[in-house]
Amino acid sequence: MDVVNFSKEIRRNTLRCLHSQGSGHVGGSLSIVDLLAVLYSKHMHVDPADPKMDDRDKLVLSKGHAGPALYATLALKGFFPMEWLDTLNKLGTRLPSHVNVNLTPGVDMTAGSLGQGLSAACGIAIADKLKGVDRYVYVITGDGELQEGQNWEGAMFAAQKRLDHVIVFVDNNKLQIDGATQNIINVEDIEAKFAAFGFDTQRVDGKDLEALDRAIVQAKSAHNGKPQCIVMETVKGKGVSFYETMGAGVHSTTVTDEQYAAALEELK
Repeated sequence: MDVVNFSKEIRRNTLRCLHSQGSGHVGGSLSIVDLLAVLYSKHMHVDPADPKMDDRDKLVLSKGHAGPALYATLALKGFFPMEWLDTLNKLGTRLPSHVNVNLTPGVDMTAGSLGQGLSAACGIAIADKLKGVDRYVYVITGDGELQEGQNWEGAMFAAQKRLDHVIVFVDNNKLQIDGATQNIINVEDIEAKFAAFGFDTQRVDGKDLEALDRAIVQAKSAHNGKPQCIVMETVKGKGVSFYETMGAGVHSTTVTDEQYAAALEELK
């Protein structure tokens, strides 16, 4: 499946997953779909038949409430049956609302409280250096999440330890649960902040599959001792017009039968 159609399939199945529960973290799930499509079609060294493969690349979904998008991606790649998508957050599910490494094949780090993913990725990358494992550790964080101070402790550590196989993606959709990030705690200029902490940085259109691919290729080819940060300009609820225009309310909202049908019609 080409990356364009893969992205569309991830969106449709992210909504399938959320519709099974009737509500959930719609906005921030849909805003990272294009990144997941590029990563899992072109860059992630993984094997669905062997999810714990020793030399696999690892993804830390620090904004773990966007799990439905990752679940849809992993199911489409064959890590687990598509039917699991209909069990989101239900009793006995393998797909909790926040990703859990102990429950879901293909998930590499448990998430919950925001702001911890970069620190976890640094730990993975340090262990890789000690063991001589050559792999990339990708981190997806949110712009609102960057208000958590632990991110910047992790950023200092990554630069100090020259963790150039750590690549951080910032989902800069400019909204968080309580409103616009600029009105709560303005985190811009994100690119300049990460550069000041010792990262190589790029800013790209996070809705442009080719631009995302080029940015990842550039980050992977640097090998200059600097961790990498790609700031993605995204839209919360991307791909479904009525979700895109909901503002902060789309952070966690309903996916009713009617909304699901209308969204699938748009995504044909």
